[in-house]
Amino acid sequence: MSKRLNRIDGHVFYRMVMSGAQFLQDRAENVNALNVFPVPDGDTGTNMGMSVASGAEELKKRPSGHIGQAAEAFAKGLLMGARGNSGVILSQLFRGFAKAVQDQADIDAQQFAAALQTGVDTAYKAVVKPVEGTILTVSREAAKMAVAFSKRTPDVAELLRETVKKGYEALEKTPDYLPVLKQVGVVDAGGQGLLYIYDGFLAALVGDAAGIAPEAAGYTAVQAQPLAGPAANAGLRGKEPKRAQAKLATEDIEHGYCTEFMIKLAPGPNQGQTFDEAQFRKQLAKHGDSLLVACTDELVKIHIHAEQPGDVMNLAMRYGELTRIKIENMREQHTHILEQEEHETYGDGIEVAPELTLQHAGLPAAALKRYGLVAVSAGSGISDIFRSLGVDEVLFGGQSMNPSTEQIVQAAERIQAETVFVLPNNSNIVMAARQAADMTEGKTVIVIPSKSIPQGIAAALAFQEQSDASANEEQMTQATKQVKSAQVTVAVRDTEMDGIDVKEGDYIGLVDGKIVASHPELLRTCGLLLESLLADGAEVITVYAGEDARQEQTERLAALIGEHYPDSELEIHDGGQPLYHYILSAE
Repeated sequence: MSKRLNRIDGHVFYRMVMSGAQFLQDRAENVNALNVFPVPDGDTGTNMGMSVASGAEELKKRPSGHIGQAAEAFAKGLLMGARGNSGVILSQLFRGFAKAVQDQADIDAQQFAAALQTGVDTAYKAVVKPVEGTILTVSREAAKMAVAFSKRTPDVAELLRETVKKGYEALEKTPDYLPVLKQVGVVDAGGQGLLYIYDGFLAALVGDAAGIAPEAAGYTAVQAQPLAGPAANAGLRGKEPKRAQAKLATEDIEHGYCTEFMIKLAPGPNQGQTFDEAQFRKQLAKHGDSLLVACTDELVKIHIHAEQPGDVMNLAMRYGELTRIKIENMREQHTHILEQEEHETYGDGIEVAPELTLQHAGLPAAALKRYGLVAVSAGSGISDIFRSLGVDEVLFGGQSMNPSTEQIVQAAERIQAETVFVLPNNSNIVMAARQAADMTEGKTVIVIPSKSIPQGIAAALAFQEQSDASANEEQMTQATKQVKSAQVTVAVRDTEMDGIDVKEGDYIGLVDGKIVASHPELLRTCGLLLESLLADGAEVITVYAGEDARQEQTERLAALIGEHYPDSELEIHDGGQPLYHYILSAE
């Protein structure tokens, strides 16, 4: 019988982190295989693995026997290395964990469980519209079990075993929340990745990795296999936030204004009050939800969804000067998402540029240019196009390799500009980009939610140097809605989705993230794809040829477009992107 482990210090936590990182790394491909689409870019496991590895590296640099200090180091590295949506949520889970144990040299079972719960609370607050059936659900159910079971045992290892067991039970139920998972026959990839980390934690505590495999622990290992029973007949539900929001009613938005700003803390008591983060957070919580408060000794960053943003700012002004104020009308944004009208604007953003009192890179504020742009790109040809459109920093990334939060922060900070616009160009990078925007100091960073290369190019074309920041944000965001995006790639597994039978090795065509065509022949797939892409017509068709596209194939595609769509103007570029033979856009 193994010896009880009643307390965890920084040294034990170090072993848990290293084991968790290795456990996930060894199984990253298992997580990647859970991607709901049969495209060769299911990279959730890769993203989460690299995110955790970044946290582990930071912990290696700053090891400590004090669990509060060790957890802080891990959380910081994880935050800066976060890649993809699951990586960002993971970073928030451990940001909350670290906050809960920051003053503790070691912790017992109940404190460990409470820290897991604080992590869940932090992660839910960081996501504007949490979607159930994801890593959030799995983390919440696991933490709930931990809190309950911690009252029954002082043994942290026993507690974690039951926590992981509950997590796997929750994971198996994720298809009940998201029809697309049930349709394809898989569970949520992010939730599986989190449980692999927890598996590694448990391995470090019990000293036997083989002993904590799911089947050995008394629950069923979840793999990328069809679920029991017939697949649901529900239609495809996209993972993109836009589609998730479309299932909600505008009147369900309780707190209508997304409010962000910073406080430059005044020294000493202000209006008779000294700043207390916990008390301030409690005060703010009365005014809204999705609250995020991040502090340094001199600055406080606030994000909140409030119905009366003026009340929030009046409260904050007790503690210092407000700067970098941004208020967005979420009801209006949501209405525009639902209506999808061609000429409607994307929101009612009100932005006040910060006073640049700090010198950037040793230069006075007057030396900074007004605007800069960062774009994520895949392929040398596409990168060249972005540079030709005035993009200052091009980050290599996209479907198969998402840039980290830190890489986006560094790119924005390299640009000598007061305001930087970031074009993520992938739905799985938008969240990391927004996190990077919150962490970049000395300038305003605005994320344009572009979810494809064509959308990013459209946004870059819409940028106007003479316009103010709010107008540019509106114009660039609206431009992303005026272009339809499509891709052609090769299926990596058999599946059936929306009545389309997909065979491994066949070519598949996707329009705005939805599979619309599949055929063994490339040109036939392109023809079927074009029928869907151009159902409403198009003035301009643009084709970006990937690194796997042969010249004769591209010429035959051009001839096909010219024959069937003679009224549309055709542009062909050498994109050089991996994985996708062709990226197409219609405007």
